[in-house]
Amino acid sequence: MTDIVRADKVAFHYLQDGRGLEPTSLSIQPGEAVLITGVSGCGKSTLARCITGIIPHLYRGNLQGVVWLDGMQTTDTPLWQLTERAGLLFQNPTAQMLAPSVEEEIIFGLENQGLSSATIQKRLEGTLDRFSLQALRDRSPQMLSTGEQQKLALAAVTAREPSVLVLDEPLSMLDSTAVIDLITYLKQVIHSGTTVVICEHRREYLDLIPDLQTIQLDSHVPSGTTIPEINIPKSTISDFRLEVSDLGVQLGGRTVLQSLNFSLSSGQVIAVVGRNGVGKTTLLRTLAGLQEHQGSIMLNGKVGRPDLGMVFQNPDLQLFNATVGEEVLYRLPNPDMIYFDWLLEALELTRYVETPPLLLSEGEKKRVTLASVLIRQPRHGILLDEPALGQDGGHKAMLIRLLRALAASGMLIIMATHDLTLAAQADHLVLLGPDGIAADGPTSEILRSDSPWRRLGLELPGWVRTPE
Repeated sequence: MTDIVRADKVAFHYLQDGRGLEPTSLSIQPGEAVLITGVSGCGKSTLARCITGIIPHLYRGNLQGVVWLDGMQTTDTPLWQLTERAGLLFQNPTAQMLAPSVEEEIIFGLENQGLSSATIQKRLEGTLDRFSLQALRDRSPQMLSTGEQQKLALAAVTAREPSVLVLDEPLSMLDSTAVIDLITYLKQVIHSGTTVVICEHRREYLDLIPDLQTIQLDSHVPSGTTIPEINIPKSTISDFRLEVSDLGVQLGGRTVLQSLNFSLSSGQVIAVVGRNGVGKTTLLRTLAGLQEHQGSIMLNGKVGRPDLGMVFQNPDLQLFNATVGEEVLYRLPNPDMIYFDWLLEALELTRYVETPPLLLSEGEKKRVTLASVLIRQPRHGILLDEPALGQDGGHKAMLIRLLRALAASGMLIIMATHDLTLAAQADHLVLLGPDGIAADGPTSEILRSDSPWRRLGLELPGWVRTPE
């Protein structure tokens, strides 16, 4: 059988800093499912771009070796021909949003294929149903949550029915139910003959795909396993309590949050979990003082906003300096350089101190934004939106150890996440639903209670449950 994807010692290094993909060979047959794994920054996204022909057609750098896609050598074939065979889901879905509405985003690729109006309409409706996007069809993609954008990007790519489907971190921003739905869909298209290549860190869900092959990328990039001794400055404030009463937020004429009431103590790691689009990011933005709202936020019974640093879900929104070092130290008049050096070492960023941050992998960019927030030593704590994005197992272990050290110093750590394995390691869990808080308490208790998860339609996989 002829390979539908073949790479012969392909390597690519970006012009700006020489980073990229080390020599890699692979052979994939039609209808096979392949998982590409490796530590954060090892070149998985670069390999995905090489397979689909985006490299070398849209990225400048030094390409070695040869890639064939459905018998066509990618360097010698126009990109429009390659895109007829392969579809790519970007790791950052915002970069794929082109049209003014969800419906038009899906239609755009179908029209480029020259399909008939009847076929386009049939595929559109089927795709909207498959990805539960019917209620969002007239919304602007820019007004969706990042998880909803990821579902839309998946919908737009799969609607074209490419022979090869390449997915870069497709599970990273989806809630657990949406993940199960996607896995079910991928099993169907693989059975029908579509080749699926997945770059992903969350292996536990992908093991549900039969006959999944794994390709491990080698790299000299650190794996998060060597962590320097925790050296967090101790908090200079007493214990405190954050209280939220009747919190509500409206965005674009829609109610995003309504009547939220909860109270959180300092010195804890808090996980906020819920379905895509339920308002987790909006809640963090409100606590950070970035969002207008109704209701009150109080500190120890008095109205007053806590000093909380925020790490955004999309790191590109926080990165704008020429180098990692300049990014972390931006506008700090008297930085603690000992703490700076320790942060870069702890987050495995020392080797990138002179690298432009936007050239890093998504996981590395997330760690840069975390460093830029921590160097400012926010008084009461930090807010993290999808902190596991782009992080391999070693770096997630490092992250939770760092967050626990920050909590032990007296800070309040609040993270919104779809990674239930990460959420299970928090001290306290807030389960957010469309009508308010569905459950709020010690993580072990919430994970042992089925009813609130069922009410929200959220799958609770067995591997995240706390033993009785």
